[in-house]
Amino acid sequence: MYKYLLWDIDGTILDFIASEAIAIRNLFQKYNLGVCTDEMLSDYSSINEKYWQILERGEMTKPQILVGRFREFFAKYNLDVSVAPAFNEDYQVELGYCPVFMEHAQEVLAACKGKYRLIGVTNGTKIAQVGKLKTSGLDKVLDAVYISEDVGVEKPNVEYFEYVFAHEKITSKEEAIIIGDSLTSDMQGGVNYGIATCWFNPRHKKNAQAVKFTYEVDDLLKVLELL
Repeated sequence: MYKYLLWDIDGTILDFIASEAIAIRNLFQKYNLGVCTDEMLSDYSSINEKYWQILERGEMTKPQILVGRFREFFAKYNLDVSVAPAFNEDYQVELGYCPVFMEHAQEVLAACKGKYRLIGVTNGTKIAQVGKLKTSGLDKVLDAVYISEDVGVEKPNVEYFEYVFAHEKITSKEEAIIIGDSLTSDMQGGVNYGIATCWFNPRHKKNAQAVKFTYEVDDLLKVLELL
């Protein structure tokens, strides 16, 4: 049925929220910004998600959203907004040091290794993703990884998927499926390109945008049942 599994990385294979918390708290210490509380982290996650959706809609560039999210976050808590650019640069590097796997991700990838072509598809920044891939060992598990900065366009744009399919020499869309946690990036991207989609929704979020998808799972082990 499927031969090519397109795996989103952040929020699907790796627990981005967990890594985000570690990285930000480490940098709060480095920049003497005080204690970063759970409430602050929750607020940052919401701000961050908003900015990435702005990027997906093509309303801002990636450099603008990366620094902009920290400017808004710092301003909300009356922190020094001027450090946002430097903080963001350090943050990309810090994320690479603290990858955390989502539950069952390693078992599922191990079960699929050799049976399917495992392809990482990510909008994450190159410096952060290269670090995470190396530290986590995913660079030896995934058969290929396509980082949007290298591609020149982000998911959910059709051009992103055209690039991946061309480089992978995939001739049949019916043989590919994208697995990811983002409705607006992964699922919409799959719909735009006309391939099967699997929404990984461990927190049982509502599909407020009414984005279509082929399958929905709340545990990565259930992906194996679809293959």
